[in-house]
Amino acid sequence: MKHVQLYIMLLFLFILAGCNEQAFTKINQHQSFVASVNILEPSITFFEGTEEIAKWEFEKAYTGALLIKKDQILLYGHQLDEADLYELSTGKKVQTIKSGIGTTNAYYDEEQERFFFTNSESNTISSFNAHGKKLEELQLGNYPMSMTSHNGKLYVVNYKDTILSVIDLDLFEVEDEWEIEKSSNGMIILPEEEVVWIGGHGEGSKPNQEIDVYNIKTGELQSEINVSLMPIGFSRKETTVFVVNHGSNELFALNLQGKVLWNMEVGANPFVVATYKDYQVVTGYDDHKIYFIKDRQIQKTIETNQGPFQLLVREVVK
Repeated sequence: MKHVQLYIMLLFLFILAGCNEQAFTKINQHQSFVASVNILEPSITFFEGTEEIAKWEFEKAYTGALLIKKDQILLYGHQLDEADLYELSTGKKVQTIKSGIGTTNAYYDEEQERFFFTNSESNTISSFNAHGKKLEELQLGNYPMSMTSHNGKLYVVNYKDTILSVIDLDLFEVEDEWEIEKSSNGMIILPEEEVVWIGGHGEGSKPNQEIDVYNIKTGELQSEINVSLMPIGFSRKETTVFVVNHGSNELFALNLQGKVLWNMEVGANPFVVATYKDYQVVTGYDDHKIYFIKDRQIQKTIETNQGPFQLLVREVVK
C-alpha cells in the first residue's frame, strides 16, 4: 500500500512539474515583428509595426538571441551553461543545449542543421547537431564574438585579439586568418562589392572612429570609412547600409561604396540598428528605449525593459 501511495505522489509531482513549465504569449506565424532583446531585465519585447504585441520575461540571465527558421528563438547567456530553444507559435521551450559557460555568440546553419557557439572562456567555437549533441570544437583567437557567414564560410572576429578567423563550415576548420584591429566588433558582408566592413570600439584612450573595409577574397585592408565614434552595429536595406555609433549616439546611412548619405543623433548608447518594414530601428541601451526612424525622422519612441541590446526581425510575406 505504501508503494502505491509513493507512486501516486511521484506521479502527482511529475504532472505538477509539467504544468509549471513556463509558456509565453504565442506569436502568430503570419505576423511580422521586430523584437528587442533586453539583457539588464532579461526579456524580449515583440512589436508588429510600432505596437507591442507580446513581452516574454525570463528568470535566466540571457545575453543574446538568434532567430531560427522563422518560428524559433535560441537564447543563450555568457554566464549560463546551457542555451534554450523556444518555439514562437506555441511560446514553449522545445530544447536545451549544453553550450557551456562563456558563450558569446551563436549561429545556425540551416542547410546542415547545425548550431555553432563561440566561447570566450575556452576561446573556441563548437558545433552541435539539431538534437543538441556536441559534434566538434575548434580553437580560435582570444575572445571570439562577432560572427557572420557567406558562401559556406563563417567569419569570426576575435574581440581581444588582432585576428579574424575564416572557417570552412563543411570541413569545420580554419582556412584563413586576417589581421584586424584589436577590439573589433560588428561586421557586414557586401557580396557585390566583394568586401567585409568591420567596426569596433578602439582600445584604451584611443576610441575607434572608422569602419575598416577588407577584401573578402584576400583579407587585405582596402580602405577606411570615417563615421564618428565606435561603429559597432550594421544593417542593410537594398543599396543603403545603416551603422550605429555607440560612442557618439549616432545613426549613419551610407551607400555600398562607403559614401555617407546622412547621419543623425539617436538614443543613449545605441548598440544595434535593424531595418524593419520602412523603418530603421535603433535601441538605446542606457535610456531603455527603442526608436523607429523613417525619412531621417524619429517617428516613434517606445520604452522597453532595461538594457535593449539586440534586435530580431521577422518579415512575413502575406
